[in-house]
Amino acid sequence: MNERGTTVKPWRRTFVLAAFAFAFAAVVVRGVDLQVLQQDFLRSEGEARQLRVVSLPAHRGMITDRNGEPLAMSTPVDTVWAHPGKALTDPQGLAALARVLEMDAQALRRRLERRAGREFVYLRRHVTPETGRQVAALEIPGVGLQREYRRYYPLGEVAAHVLGFTDIDDRGLEGLELAFDDHLSGQAGAKRVLQDRHGRIIRDVESIHPARPGQDLRLTIDQRIQYLAYRELKAAVAAHGARGGSLVLLDARTGGILAMANQPSFNPNNRDTLQPGRTRNRAVTDSIEPGSTMKPFTVVAALESGRFGPGSQLETGPGYFRVGEAQVRDHRNYGTIDLRTLLVKSSNVGAARLALKLEPRRLWETFYAAGLGRRTGSGFPGEAHGRLRDFLYWREVEQATMAFGYGLSVSVLQLAQAYAALANDGVLVPVHFTPDEVSYREPRRVMSQATARSVVGMLEGVVSPEGTASRAAVEGYRVAGKTGTARKLGSDGYAEGRHRALFAGMAPASDPRLVMVVMIDEPAGEEYYGGQVAAPVFSRVMQGALRLMDIPPDDLPELRTVSGPEQRAPA
Repeated sequence: MNERGTTVKPWRRTFVLAAFAFAFAAVVVRGVDLQVLQQDFLRSEGEARQLRVVSLPAHRGMITDRNGEPLAMSTPVDTVWAHPGKALTDPQGLAALARVLEMDAQALRRRLERRAGREFVYLRRHVTPETGRQVAALEIPGVGLQREYRRYYPLGEVAAHVLGFTDIDDRGLEGLELAFDDHLSGQAGAKRVLQDRHGRIIRDVESIHPARPGQDLRLTIDQRIQYLAYRELKAAVAAHGARGGSLVLLDARTGGILAMANQPSFNPNNRDTLQPGRTRNRAVTDSIEPGSTMKPFTVVAALESGRFGPGSQLETGPGYFRVGEAQVRDHRNYGTIDLRTLLVKSSNVGAARLALKLEPRRLWETFYAAGLGRRTGSGFPGEAHGRLRDFLYWREVEQATMAFGYGLSVSVLQLAQAYAALANDGVLVPVHFTPDEVSYREPRRVMSQATARSVVGMLEGVVSPEGTASRAAVEGYRVAGKTGTARKLGSDGYAEGRHRALFAGMAPASDPRLVMVVMIDEPAGEEYYGGQVAAPVFSRVMQGALRLMDIPPDDLPELRTVSGPEQRAPA
């Protein structure tokens, strides 16, 4: 009986108790079913929602100089990413994230809303370690960090044109980074991981395949000489108010490129400041008219013809003569001269008259054999062919002007390779950037040993006080070389007041080991000749390079009784 005096039927109590017992039993049975019988299924369902396959970035190979010093390396960095659908559930967290990433909060939100259907969106690539720590501390759902690699160049702009640079995904875009991209690039790996609701990795589940790092690349570049070349070239361009310049230094015996510099340069570590016009390696990709630096090869052609010897006489008076519609002039009337004087005084009239006495084919074959008018085979991206027209189409004026470097074009690297053939007793060795590089072009003889040594001996006079390049001299060493001052060709013909100053030379002249070409583009002011502008750069860089390469002097007082290239050891 209850409080009101009515009687509670026993079946109702029994029904309620049974209902509670049944419900409790159902809960127990369901718990057993979920925790025991369906444990594996439910675990797999949960993992399917939090299990992800993530990429393992591959470490790009390092680039080093000939001595193993690093020129380019990849360092680990963090990248901030987001799952838009999850990240948008935390507006306050997104506002804090925008402050950390120095982004506009509204712009960040709109960016995520536009990509709400995706599961992965980059927010900021390659952040600093401090920024990465701040992002992780926010613990925003759907926002995480991913490990990547950023390319770093210790020398900065010193070797920028040779090395080139990579994009944000560490793929080569310019220079040797592009040329050897397959060699340097690794293969990304993959693994399956378990993530929490914030997108953070809780644990690794399994490795699908490991990342394969890229291979290292050793160059023939010597970073000490490279810095010296960069410094002196930059100083000369600034001192003469020039538009730019290029320099190439070769090992004459192997063809290895020891230094290559251009001005103006750029900093490959700062992609935001990259300008397309500055990233081109002009020493390889640009062609120029070489001016009087071609005269030694005109003399080579004459000597190889068998019709001329070093003492052969040429009449250059009265200091000019007309070929077709063009007039060839010297600075003054040199009268009757021999081939040595032609080079020492840099006589345009002498070179033109000599060329016109030769068969066009002979001159063309000499130039072409020296590597002019075709790529060097260095493998550098965008290498210029140069221009050397077939002799069948030459006019008389063309044959005359080619003798002193007009009417054909070469790259600075091509010119350096040609002078290396002179230095190497007439054997042309293909140039290369890596000591392990296999060239399809084998070393080959392009002129006789006697001719090469004879011309090198003549070129020593160019660097003497009576020659045009006394400023190229290096104390303690005999130097051989040739100046060039070429007027630049514009839309209306050759422009007044615009020149390229060149010097190409080698040392030590008794047994040449190093060959260098220096080109200064459009020097301003009263000094614009190759002997005034380019030769001093050659002297300073060559002096340092000879010392760094530990090459013994050949012009000490006690050695001066032995002189001339004929003292070289037999090839």
